[in-house]
Amino acid sequence: MKRLWLLLLSWLPLLAHACADDPGQWRPDIAAFEAADRAHPPPAGAVLFVGSSSIRMWHGLAADFPGRRVINRGFGGSRIADATFYADRILAPYHPRAIVLYAGDNDLAEGCTPQQVRDAFAAFVRRARALDPGVPVAFVAIKPSVARQALLPRIRRANALVRDYARGQHGVAYLDVFTPMLGRDGQPQSKWFGPDGLHMNRQGYALWTGIVQGWLHTLERPHR
Repeated sequence: MKRLWLLLLSWLPLLAHACADDPGQWRPDIAAFEAADRAHPPPAGAVLFVGSSSIRMWHGLAADFPGRRVINRGFGGSRIADATFYADRILAPYHPRAIVLYAGDNDLAEGCTPQQVRDAFAAFVRRARALDPGVPVAFVAIKPSVARQALLPRIRRANALVRDYARGQHGVAYLDVFTPMLGRDGQPQSKWFGPDGLHMNRQGYALWTGIVQGWLHTLERPHR
């Protein structure tokens, strides 16, 4: 028993490291955003899309949301905490009408627990609200990708925790793209993804567009 405890204790630093964040690796990406802003100042009051590669690779974003001002600030491979770390540079300058976040996928793949994903999102919301009080924030559910099918139980749990957190917050939404992306057998479907089974194709983005649009429409309804 003593040897087992010693072994478990020896693993703890590794487990902590698995969810440690290294935001410095994204400095070139953030600097590129700032250079683009200087060259072409983005519109104020836009819908800001931020997060990992599923946002970065949403090349048809503007066309998918006609009539809306949108800004894409996705940087591939990033985690929720990276967006929070760089909030002063990728959130604050825009004073967005609303924020759409997709991240958490990489968090789980790199060893974070579902609870850590929920807590990281809560920290992101707090930071966003510190910069723009009351700004609506939506969490796009972690997608059930074919490439990360082994993570499905942890993805389900992380999504459920974020959904429950969002329900208790004013102006925070959980957008369920997870459920409609599953097949009748409850497993990921390749039809939404490109050849790598991880990044989405146009059909996948079309599904996401409808769900995000639905949320944006709710922000335009008069409050009673």
